[in-house]
Amino acid sequence: MARARTPTKSSAPGTRRLPSSAFAYPRQRAYPINTKARARNALARAAQKGTSGTYAHVARRVRQRYGSTIAVRGAKRGRSRRR
Repeated sequence: MARARTPTKSSAPGTRRLPSSAFAYPRQRAYPINTKARARNALARAAQKGTSGTYAHVARRVRQRYGSTIAVRGAKRGRSRRR
């Protein structure tokens, strides 16, 4: 038996009503980050190969909006070498 899906709060018309500031790329209205779940999803999509956005840009916008409450994969710094 198929499980009934509960309606989600987001929908295409709802996304169209968002202000441009709710997107990582406001001019293209790409990668909505108006909720924490959407911000996590935007980070995941930007990390994939072949997508239009860069991870660094989306991560910077997510950090601006939510601070450190959402885990963002940072750039590797320094070297760790074992001898």
